[in-house]
Amino acid sequence: RESRAAIERLYITMRHLLIRGSYKPMGVSGRSLIEALLTLRPEIYGTVADPGKVELDGLLYVIERLPNGIEECRFIKLVAREGFEEAGHPVMIPIKRRRNCFRIDENRMYIEMTRGRSDIYDILTHLTFLFIEGEKIKNHSLDQKGQIIDDWYRLEEIVKLEEQNEPFDEKKAAVYLSNFLGRTIKETYAAIDKFKKGKNKNSLYHIVYWLGRTAIEEAMEGKDKEITFSSKLREIIGHHIYGEKWARKIKSYIHNKQLAERPIHIISANMHSFLNAIYGFRALKDEGFTTLEELATQTSKEQNGEMREKIRQYALENGLHEIEDQSGTNLSVQIFNLDKFDFSHLPENIRPNGEIGEAPVLVVMDYAFGEQAFECMDELLKPYEEGNDIYDMNIQSVSIMGKAGILTGNKSDIMIPTAHVFEGTADNYPIENDFDLSEFKGKMATYEGTMITVLGTSLQNRDVLNHFLTSTWNAVGLEMEGAHYQKAIQSAAMIRKSVSEKVKVRYAYYASDNPLMTGSTLASGSLGIEGVKPTYLITSAILKRILNNNSGQGKAAVKESKDSSS
Repeated sequence: RESRAAIERLYITMRHLLIRGSYKPMGVSGRSLIEALLTLRPEIYGTVADPGKVELDGLLYVIERLPNGIEECRFIKLVAREGFEEAGHPVMIPIKRRRNCFRIDENRMYIEMTRGRSDIYDILTHLTFLFIEGEKIKNHSLDQKGQIIDDWYRLEEIVKLEEQNEPFDEKKAAVYLSNFLGRTIKETYAAIDKFKKGKNKNSLYHIVYWLGRTAIEEAMEGKDKEITFSSKLREIIGHHIYGEKWARKIKSYIHNKQLAERPIHIISANMHSFLNAIYGFRALKDEGFTTLEELATQTSKEQNGEMREKIRQYALENGLHEIEDQSGTNLSVQIFNLDKFDFSHLPENIRPNGEIGEAPVLVVMDYAFGEQAFECMDELLKPYEEGNDIYDMNIQSVSIMGKAGILTGNKSDIMIPTAHVFEGTADNYPIENDFDLSEFKGKMATYEGTMITVLGTSLQNRDVLNHFLTSTWNAVGLEMEGAHYQKAIQSAAMIRKSVSEKVKVRYAYYASDNPLMTGSTLASGSLGIEGVKPTYLITSAILKRILNNNSGQGKAAVKESKDSSS
């Protein structure tokens, strides 16, 4: 109950601050966020509630999702798409979260929020975590009289030498650093190494120093931090501005290429698995790959960029069209027109059993983020409008391949949802999933049950997760988009009638983490090669269903939809 109340407080406070327009992280409102987060103690933030230890895995997780140099800035502004790049400000994009960010000056960072409220809650939670860790570092840098200790000045020297690319004594530096982290030398060395291996430009020395420095300046010199929300962001949030532009471009292409009456299958997935599965064997025929998993494993390696580009170029010449996002959603789209595709080139386990009928069109969209999933899917499933004319699309299926936290198994296992339940409410969305356990039997550990659609990855702790697992909701995992996608699909099929009520719906998730297992949270790092097998099992299953169920039923479905609405 305490945990659920803390989540509710965080959620309500963040909505209030967005409406208000600004707050100071160490002021009254900011303190209420800090207190709620410390009460919740999210699993992903590890030792956040321990005042003596800086949480290192959580720090790396957060830093990789925020713009480089955020630790140096006192003023952070969340903005809409307002033309900063056109004014000459260089765009910065975090390593593991697609956001346009702009360093205006040494103290100011502007971050574009174009993916809905979930994105705002996500970043505010991460920033609150950073401020908590900054306070710990500050407290470790002061003696009992409130004076800065000598080790702090030694760390400052190390950071200056590092900035000038000059050598320094790493053994001494690690000792100075460990004092501010509240960690052993062994733990400090391991953390330094993890930050080096990451692609973030700034080292652990730099990040710890600046988090501590801004906290010290705020406490001793009154240089307050402040987070603000632009008036444009507050005006348009929740109004589908970006999703509408994004969907219109996709539907315009489909209409202009006269693909609207062909069987259309919408897929939410990554930007490589369907590309590799459809075109990989033919494009890399000289490489001698015998299985899709083998091909996928090799092409996923960083050093094999030439292979990936070869597949892409072959695909562009054989029915692939890429729609790069310019709307602000940060969702790229691939459209596969398989009209002239030779299906005998597909891997054996995907090839259709018989005649394919009308060649399908696949619309593969990149992973959405939280509430953005409703905005984008809702707009995509609406008919295309051109002037006074309205054109339906022959949408036969919607397939969602997602990453999720698993509660009952291990990393990389597969989850098949029977329903989505929205966290913090009794809102539930039972689904007739075209997948079941038999789809992956004998291939991978697979679990079937309810998926919890959570408000954010950073708002779960062990108590909440155990409740999901052991209560009568029978939850097998948690993710952020399922209920939002299903809301959009149900409204289009059952109310608006813009797609057939018989539209096939497929959901399958693979476990990117197990938040109940120590060392297996999202902060422990990505799946890497371990994620190849479940990704391509789900990809193959989706393609197999599409190709084997594609026998001319689509036009009737669209006609039925039109008759119903008339």
